[in-house]
Amino acid sequence: MNELSYFNISGGQKTAIDPDNAFWGIMDNSSIPQNLLSLYAKVKDRLNTEFNEFRFGKELSAIYIDPTDRCNANCPYCYIPAKLRNNGRSMNRGELAFILKKLARYFNRFRRKPVIIFHASEPLLVKDIIFEVIRKFKKEFYFGLQTNAILLEEEDARFLKKYRVGVGISLDSHLAPVNNRLRKTKEADGNFEHAVKAIKWFAGYDGLNVITTITKFNVAHLSDIVEFLHGKYVPCVLLNPVRLTQKASYALKPDESLMIEYFLMAVDRAIQLSRDSGRRIIIGNFTNIILGIVAPAARRLMCDISPCGGGRCFLTITASGKMIPCGEFIGLRRFSGGNIFKTGVNEAMESKPFKKIRARIVEKIEKCNSCIFRNICGAPCPAELHSLGNMLQPSIFCKFYKKIIEYAFKLIAENKVKYCFREDGLNNLEYDYRLGG
Repeated sequence: MNELSYFNISGGQKTAIDPDNAFWGIMDNSSIPQNLLSLYAKVKDRLNTEFNEFRFGKELSAIYIDPTDRCNANCPYCYIPAKLRNNGRSMNRGELAFILKKLARYFNRFRRKPVIIFHASEPLLVKDIIFEVIRKFKKEFYFGLQTNAILLEEEDARFLKKYRVGVGISLDSHLAPVNNRLRKTKEADGNFEHAVKAIKWFAGYDGLNVITTITKFNVAHLSDIVEFLHGKYVPCVLLNPVRLTQKASYALKPDESLMIEYFLMAVDRAIQLSRDSGRRIIIGNFTNIILGIVAPAARRLMCDISPCGGGRCFLTITASGKMIPCGEFIGLRRFSGGNIFKTGVNEAMESKPFKKIRARIVEKIEKCNSCIFRNICGAPCPAELHSLGNMLQPSIFCKFYKKIIEYAFKLIAENKVKYCFREDGLNNLEYDYRLGG
């Protein structure tokens, strides 16, 4: 049976929330409005059904393709094992075209146009064959590309903008020495100069994201990174806590209390810059948390829900053709759902490894199963936690997620969330239920 839980936020207010279906309301601390309880009783059954469908549906909408195992960088926290990055294989033209044709046949049956994201080590090592399939399959797929920008040239940027490819550029600091310590090239330099130059080529392009991995070396710089990128006309930055899937990452793990402090400062800085300049910069993973509250089914990043999106809303195809639930599983054994060159997407989706990831839900995790934020946070990441010996445990950064969710409710109460979305982002959402103005 559903129940409302309550917690206090600043300004003498409290929030009522049903953790099982994301119903919530903010009120004065003095009393619980009867009209809120009446609305809750009216909509909870429908919300239960809709939220259950959102969590447990398995409609694929994105495929990550790793066209090469190799990389021209040597980031110390990379989730891909160094042996694979140094000695792995790359797809050839025929293999990549075969995969895209096979995927097109699969999705055409559902009249669906999914996203193909070229990802993993460094996809631009094989950019000729990537650009070729973008041209050839532009009607069948939307495309995205994640890159360290070392090999990116200005003509490449023009091509990617022409075909409306979503572009993610990796940059870990506004300071070259700090960034290059974390985003090393194999020549012991770094990607700072390349990334900043590429960001300039994409200035004002709404398909650009910058991805910053938070470590102990840059955690104190998050607000400055946001301001630096705003000055470069970057519309969106993701400030992602380092994943600890590989043991080497532990040496870079930030202090959680410091990460909370500096992350929230960065949120405030982004709001201030967006408000004062009239030009938005959003922190994408924080916006996703807000969406998890105000419009749960509109979430774009599927790490913050259980079961997560891996093997459910997206899957990864490695350079050797293995289909795995998510790229974070590349360095882990026994998570292949088959090989795209021999079997198909249906077989992967029904495979034992994929079902195992979909079976990992917060209700099975001690402490998470009684947390009021369990379906906003989702206790990420199963690959990270599996590497620690037990997938069914709370997130490594549990306290961090709780604090930023509480802060998201605070901003909602203060009517500041409009600055956490892209221009007109909130206007694209419709109210499902609402009390008051």
